[in-house]
Amino acid sequence: MIIGGGSNKGLVREINQDCMYIARKNCLPLFIVADGMGGHKAGEIASKLTVDIVRKDITLNASKISNQDEVYSTIKKAIELANSEVYNYSLSHSECNGMGTTVTLGYVYNNNYFIVAHVGDSRAYYLRNKHLIKITEDHSLVNELIKTGEITRSEALTHPQRNVILRAVGTSPEIDIDIYSIEIKKEDIFIICSDGLTNMIDEPEIQDIFEKTEDIENACELAIESAINKGGKDNITVIGIRF
Repeated sequence: MIIGGGSNKGLVREINQDCMYIARKNCLPLFIVADGMGGHKAGEIASKLTVDIVRKDITLNASKISNQDEVYSTIKKAIELANSEVYNYSLSHSECNGMGTTVTLGYVYNNNYFIVAHVGDSRAYYLRNKHLIKITEDHSLVNELIKTGEITRSEALTHPQRNVILRAVGTSPEIDIDIYSIEIKKEDIFIICSDGLTNMIDEPEIQDIFEKTEDIENACELAIESAINKGGKDNITVIGIRF
């Protein structure tokens, strides 16, 4: 498993409200991207709180995991805990009222399965045999409009409400979490990113970068650089894991 990743505030935002965790120096095979939302620094607080709480809770309970169902329950409980903490923080700090964050995480179980948990419109993909496959579904208003046929995918790119998300960590007392499990094959590349990447460069370009760049760290850097070159309108975070 070879790991790369990076984050950049882009060209428009004053601060970087994205937060990520990459398991570089310990044995916990966990990778997290959170894209915060909220006025002033509230989004930054929401994303950092979520990443810190999820990382700590999964670390605390990882040794108790003995099967795949326990991976699911451990991850879900960690995100539910983060949701409660962020929600309560926003209630007790008026300047953070309404803050929230996406969260998309990957956990490698037993070196055989890549488990993805997801809330919001950050994304997880895997690249296998020259095919880039989107694992997650965006919990966004424009995605719902696409599904109902009210707008096309091309119209979604410029829709005035394209930044509205329908699920987030910390915006309500309860949270609905999507869980996916992908069997890992040799040479797979898994990618987790915030929408600052996918709103700037399309999936064929993402695939092209990760296919043609041997060094996974360099591939992540090139993806961020490409998003910046095309406008960098949002914070950009990318994690890549090559097996």
